[in-house]
Amino acid sequence: MRYIYLTKTTLYNTLEDKSNMKTIKTIVLSSLIALAMGAFSSATMAESMDARISYAPADAIDMMIGELKKAKLAAAEGKSGEEVYKLIKQSMDYGKDVNANDVVDRERSRANETIKKARSMAKSNQMTGIDEHLDKAIQQLEHMKTLI
Repeated sequence: MRYIYLTKTTLYNTLEDKSNMKTIKTIVLSSLIALAMGAFSSATMAESMDARISYAPADAIDMMIGELKKAKLAAAEGKSGEEVYKLIKQSMDYGKDVNANDVVDRERSRANETIKKARSMAKSNQMTGIDEHLDKAIQQLEHMKTLI
């Protein structure tokens, strides 16, 4: 018990000394700054880590076209609107990696409008006429590949 009392007394005496208190404050502040820098840098580096898969713009366009062709085939086979919707949604997700330049981005926006029309038709299970929207989107994406 006496040892604990001596330890507390020593600690209190240490903290009462102004120079020691200044040193402790400096150490605590330095530690907090180091932790904050580590947290920000790891959040920044997470984008370039292997956990997030990113594709080249041309590859992303090819994957978009592939998913739209799968959706067109699924609609022709009479699959449910939900299955076609998932394929179209996957195509739009691949489109997030298409960011080559401003011209390509504008064309991607135009193609996305057409894809959104097809997606809304699939969501409401209206499969008649969905092929036209999918064909138009595929043509727009094929044209977009020439702009890269």
